[in-house]
Amino acid sequence: MAVSVLFEAGAEIGEARDIARDFLRSVRAERGVAVSAQATDLVQLVVSELVTNARKYAPGACLLDLVFRDGAVQVGVWDSSSTLPSVRGRDPHRVGQHGLELVRAVCRSFRAHREGAGKRITALVQLADDPGTGNPAPSRQAP
Repeated sequence: MAVSVLFEAGAEIGEARDIARDFLRSVRAERGVAVSAQATDLVQLVVSELVTNARKYAPGACLLDLVFRDGAVQVGVWDSSSTLPSVRGRDPHRVGQHGLELVRAVCRSFRAHREGAGKRITALVQLADDPGTGNPAPSRQAP
């Protein structure tokens, strides 16, 4: 199950979050997959951060891909800039620029690579909750 949406310059980030929420509703309805409110919030956060970065740092359109497989949603965002993002380390004193740090913390995997005339950022968000905490399964990445 997948959806792809092209956002032209000036697109609203809220629209991308709405598409993610509607996609998860479809996953729930069509595949019978339990998707918690917290997992929905995390997917919307990841979509929001990645589309925001594409709008902020790359000229022109960006492409949002959402793919459901193996109990997770793969969020992919392509944009026209070939410059790979710099994921900064934790710094509680830094104001701003924590988006990719947050994305990496809540995702099972994160990847940035050049693709065509631009780059693609891909993040995988687990939908199943950890039975011990009720939270989506933790990230498998090093801090």
